[in-house]
Amino acid sequence: MIITSSDNKEIKRVSKLNSKKYRELEKEFIVEGEHLVEESYKKGLLKKIFLLENENIEIDIEKIYVSYDVMKKVSNLDTPPKVIGICSLLKEKEVGDKVLVLDGVQDPGNLGTIIRSAVAFNIDTIILSNDTVDIYNPKVIRSTQGMLFNINIIRKDIKEEITKLKDKNYSIYTTNVSNGIDIKDVEKSNQFVLIVGNEGSGVSKDISKLADYSICINTNKNVESLNVAVATSILLYELR
Repeated sequence: MIITSSDNKEIKRVSKLNSKKYRELEKEFIVEGEHLVEESYKKGLLKKIFLLENENIEIDIEKIYVSYDVMKKVSNLDTPPKVIGICSLLKEKEVGDKVLVLDGVQDPGNLGTIIRSAVAFNIDTIILSNDTVDIYNPKVIRSTQGMLFNINIIRKDIKEEITKLKDKNYSIYTTNVSNGIDIKDVEKSNQFVLIVGNEGSGVSKDISKLADYSICINTNKNVESLNVAVATSILLYELR
């Protein structure tokens, strides 16, 4: 059987998952394309898939076949993929030894890139502030290239969480373009928290006060600042 109507009850329900409010209500989110579907399946988060008619994918899970027009209604892409998956929300775990805190990062592409770099440089946990962009935003998911399934990501009151980690003797680093110590000169720690901030305003003042070290990247003086995703990637490389 192939679903050909966008008025189908299940298609209407799945389409609503493009809304953050509905994702939180249903505790599900959408992934698009074969690679993301396979990555979510490996982690046990995939619940079912929707396939274009006449397509197939070797995954042992419930398959629902749909027409091109129906897939286009559900998809966020200009050209709909051959498959989308419905996944359970990520499970939050205990905070690890190497922690990245994001204070108000707004751009989905930046968040996705940061997640990929965090996995690449062996960060255990990413803590998102309550005003950081939604991790299940479709652009964030695509930008991670599936790496969001390979790291612990939690959303908390970051002031409270940083204070707890500080009490456990984690080294707390924050960024300061003007007065920070060059990252290459900073004493490294096996247990640390790196705090990076909003694209325009950086780390908020009350959060910066919690840091043990203010750090920066030594760059050409003609460059006022680096993109937050680029800067975070460099800092994580140096701290790894």
